[in-house]
Amino acid sequence: MASTDTGVDAEKNGSPVAGEPEGTRSTRDTHDLAGLEAGLDALDSVPAGRTPLRETLVRKALPPLAAVALVLVIWQLLVWAKVAPEYKLPSPSGVWDEVTDAWRQGTLLDYIWTSVSRGLLGFLMALAIGTPLGLLVARVRFVRAAVGPVLSGLQSLPSVAWVPPAVLWLGLNNSMMYAVILLGAVPSVANGLVAGIDQIPPLFLRAGRTLGATGPSGARHIVMPAALPGYLAGLKQGWAFSWRSLMAAEIIASSPDLGVGLGQLLENGRNNASISQVFLAIFLILLVGVAIDLLIFSPLERRVLRGRGLLVTR
Repeated sequence: MASTDTGVDAEKNGSPVAGEPEGTRSTRDTHDLAGLEAGLDALDSVPAGRTPLRETLVRKALPPLAAVALVLVIWQLLVWAKVAPEYKLPSPSGVWDEVTDAWRQGTLLDYIWTSVSRGLLGFLMALAIGTPLGLLVARVRFVRAAVGPVLSGLQSLPSVAWVPPAVLWLGLNNSMMYAVILLGAVPSVANGLVAGIDQIPPLFLRAGRTLGATGPSGARHIVMPAALPGYLAGLKQGWAFSWRSLMAAEIIASSPDLGVGLGQLLENGRNNASISQVFLAIFLILLVGVAIDLLIFSPLERRVLRGRGLLVTR
């Protein structure tokens, strides 16, 4: 009985069983190896088929729509319960009337485009300045010791603090708007890149130097690709600072030459004591922020994660 148990254990462990023919052992080993390879292939394989459109809509579109519907229901219930006067808490239908009025007057898209065009252009300028600045701070010790603390301090400084000096320096014009955006966004972009570079394994840098990737070539082919996750996080934060800086500038600084953006729309609603207009401006500002994240940053983030094997399906 003991010998039989030993033979069974040996067979389970893949060891030769006493008295088993050589050909049988070889066939069994071949089958075991083939099963192991098939299992590894199954782990590495990525589903080739596309996700059905209905499943995609149910999985991605339905949850946010359900959340919006829930907010609207709670909002309407609060209005019916009269928890606040109408001039403080408008009904959803009242805000929707503001939307339709602005659409009929042809000003709704102008409000959005005035702010979005400024925000995107200012963010692109911040990207062009913050990226080389981040590389310089991360790679040069003296620059990091001198400029690094300043960047961290600027990042924590509220963007609204830059509006008064920008108005005094540049006047009420678009240059003032872009200056406020740059002062708010450049530190975030630069610090994000510095954080990404700090997380690069030293082996990558040594391997790049061994292969001759030094200077600009090393930054392009080694440093930037390896630091991409942290850099992308800095870009997202930089856009958030750009958008908030622009809203602060539009709320405080008003001029006929600047046009009416979303921030100025919000301030006009306050001046006119129109809470419906105030809510309209808030919702449009929120809508633009969500749209930029879904249309630009989320696809970029998925592509980066998928390229590093961190995301198979999403």
